[in-house]
Amino acid sequence: MSTKKRLAVSKTYKLYLGGKFPRTESGRYYELKGRKDTLLANVSRASRKDFRNAVVAARKAWSGWAATTACLRGQILYRVAEMLEGRAGQFEEELRAQGATPVAARKEVTASVDLFVHYAGWSDKYQSLFSSVNPVATPHFNFSMPESTGVVAAVAPEGSGLLGLSSVVAPILVGGNTSVILASHARPLCAITLAEVLNSSDVPGGTVNILTGLRDELLPQFAEHMDVNALLVCSDEAGETRLAQERAAENVKRVIPHADAPLAESPYHILDLQEIKTTWHPVGV
Repeated sequence: MSTKKRLAVSKTYKLYLGGKFPRTESGRYYELKGRKDTLLANVSRASRKDFRNAVVAARKAWSGWAATTACLRGQILYRVAEMLEGRAGQFEEELRAQGATPVAARKEVTASVDLFVHYAGWSDKYQSLFSSVNPVATPHFNFSMPESTGVVAAVAPEGSGLLGLSSVVAPILVGGNTSVILASHARPLCAITLAEVLNSSDVPGGTVNILTGLRDELLPQFAEHMDVNALLVCSDEAGETRLAQERAAENVKRVIPHADAPLAESPYHILDLQEIKTTWHPVGV
């Protein structure tokens, strides 16, 4: 029997675009190192063209996802929670490899599962919470209700590998929006593993698109793209928020700044990415 030492095959974490897992068109990647400078994985470094392709996929998927019933969106998010919990061991291992303690890794995975369950419960309730019947001086029935904004780009928290990403994805999804997400550069492993969960949880292809890469390179593209309707930026760097707001001004894109931390469970994060539609209906004439 041969005693030759086996050469380990390092995994290359690809992008998630349009329901598929392509390599970046640029062929670039960066090495993710763990403890003692050991190589954990090769991670794709998305380009501007990858981002444009992701926006095209998100726009194509938007009309179908926005038309999905609230009940079905809730069922799909609950399915994501089920699948995520079923792969909890893998997520915990990835978090530990990226520096988390076993206890912290377990808590982060549990919190991520609970977060998807939380937003699944809101899927058919936030509409009533944020709708209103408005008093008017004319013979009309006037009411306002939320509807999806469209394509949302988001820069996920840098300091959280799984919970931060989940807290960004879930309120975008449940509100009927499609998305392009830039995952954490320092902790990217859980991002593509979560993409595998989404892919097998009846989330339509193109509804969520996940990129890995550099903020400095991609944030200006997120802000400037004319077919992105809103931008969520999780950052503690005032310069990044200011850049996003300045670059987004040309097409009056909504920019929602947030700290570099997971978003708390709240229906108001759904509302941040909704448009309010007001309807006037004549009565008594």
